[in-house]
Amino acid sequence: QVQLVESGGGLVQAGGSLRLSCAASGSVFSINAMGWYRSAPGKQRELVATVTSHGRTNYADSVKGRFTVSRDNAENTVYLQMDSLKPEDTAVYFCYAAIDFVASWGQGTKVTVSA
Repeated sequence: QVQLVESGGGLVQAGGSLRLSCAASGSVFSINAMGWYRSAPGKQRELVATVTSHGRTNYADSVKGRFTVSRDNAENTVYLQMDSLKPEDTAVYFCYAAIDFVASWGQGTKVTVSA
């Protein structure tokens, strides 16, 4: 089992930047992919970005070129650098860690982008 603790959310103006962090503890040696989903009112939960243990990344089309996911395997931490933020990025962002296709989730961190 993996425990995840997120930090870094907040309020930012459109065009600004935020960096989210997610620290994993527990069975971290078994983690395959880590990444971020987001959930906005009235919308389905959306995959934002993922990074595998080998560093392969994948992004939602809506964030490509603006967001960067990275992972520090030594610190068992995944990051989401969010630049050029837009009001439509407003959501609760959830970190996840997958072990053999079973995901553990963080508690979520709220990101609000004002126009």
